[in-house]
Amino acid sequence: MTNELQDRIHDEMSRRTFLQSSGLGLGAAALSSLLPQHAAASSASCLDLPNFPAKIKRVIYLLQSGAPSQLETFDYKPKLEQMWGQNLPESVRQGQRLTGMSAGQSSFPLAASVYKFAQYGKSRAWVSELLPHHSTMVDDLCFIKSMHTEHINHDPAVTFIQTGNQIGGRPSMGSWVSYGLGSENKNMPAFVVLLSRARSGDQPLYAKLWSNGFIPSTHQGVVFRSGPDPIFYLNNPDGVDKTSRRTMLNYLAKLTEDQYKHVLDTELNSRMQQYEMAYRMQTSVPETLDLSKEPDYIFDLYGPESRKPGTYAANCLLARKLAEKDVRFIQLYHQGWDQHGNLPKDIKIMADSVDQPTAALVKDLKQRGLLDDTLVIFGGEFGRTNYSQGKLTKDNYGRDHHPRCFTVWMTGGGIKKGMTYGQTDDFSYNIIKEPVHVHDLQATILHLLGLDHEKLVYKFQGRRYRLTDVAGKVVKPILA
Repeated sequence: MTNELQDRIHDEMSRRTFLQSSGLGLGAAALSSLLPQHAAASSASCLDLPNFPAKIKRVIYLLQSGAPSQLETFDYKPKLEQMWGQNLPESVRQGQRLTGMSAGQSSFPLAASVYKFAQYGKSRAWVSELLPHHSTMVDDLCFIKSMHTEHINHDPAVTFIQTGNQIGGRPSMGSWVSYGLGSENKNMPAFVVLLSRARSGDQPLYAKLWSNGFIPSTHQGVVFRSGPDPIFYLNNPDGVDKTSRRTMLNYLAKLTEDQYKHVLDTELNSRMQQYEMAYRMQTSVPETLDLSKEPDYIFDLYGPESRKPGTYAANCLLARKLAEKDVRFIQLYHQGWDQHGNLPKDIKIMADSVDQPTAALVKDLKQRGLLDDTLVIFGGEFGRTNYSQGKLTKDNYGRDHHPRCFTVWMTGGGIKKGMTYGQTDDFSYNIIKEPVHVHDLQATILHLLGLDHEKLVYKFQGRRYRLTDVAGKVVKPILA
């Protein structure tokens, strides 16, 4: 082989690698995450994974996009009732930067929640009256009330909690998990994304949140949509039946093998695997998305919205079915939580949309024995302020973004049940006990999967990257 030909092959392979790593391949990117994941993960990472025995097999992440107010859900603060309407003390704020939406206010009047709280279960966990179904399962949950992040606006904050960096282009958490562990089901992708919203006008979500970033595109999230085509371009075109598709793939495989001998481009083989995976998914995906065989008592458990494709309730039911199919990482985004004004009315809409389906998902997994090896996470990208954004009245107020503290809960394999970890001050403004950074949460999730967050690395452009960057520690006190 001449030097000129070697250079041309090298240049072509580098170009294809760049397109794959940057997610710029169109048709290939659409089908790339349909690859059999075990082989792709092991060959791409060259790591001996998992690093230690895993506590769980899969993750269901219920990300509440827009940031639910901890003050209306789980972080009860009677002090705010006593100081209603008074200005936020500077000794509490401590000069913290504010968003441009409330920084210009002449005062920051404290606003107690209009909703009542009570304690439930043996754990005596505080839960708002907005979430009556949550109150029935508190002894299965671990509340982390001391979450914090550096990012004060939605896009960088949600990108950070999903990818470990506030700027797009890094692999998402689901992609890292797929890269590290692969898939347990050869007919399904390792990383599936579900989208829903309960009210319009909220922050948009972008594909960068479930992107593979610079790791092989076989690990990007696959969006399942409601409707006749849950995955674009998966079905055969009109006039092409399954037999014809099989014949075409057989001939294409022979052509690909012959072409590979000439150009030595591994992307050719990967693309062929993608086509084969898509062929198998033509049967497995419709079967998984078919809810018609679910009994009425299951729909009653998840609530009336569960019969409507694309709703949060229907997606929670679908998440259980995907867990049964051994999908490794199930990411559900629910939009509508950004309440800068009219919070008492709008947060009730959101709470009503998630309360029953979320509790149903946990109970359904538990009754099927799936909760023991599944981790369920519920929470947003940051918290909300204890003062009102805009005018405060007895029955109306808004809350701005607050990165210093917020609440998430976790349940499932390897997590202590009926526990509250971390504590905020009397104003739910600062953390006074057991802070948990976003990178700590990410490190803990990977740990439960048997992955050491410091060893799950990928070298790109001369640097070794990981989900937790150069930070993060496992939150060991919450581990069972």
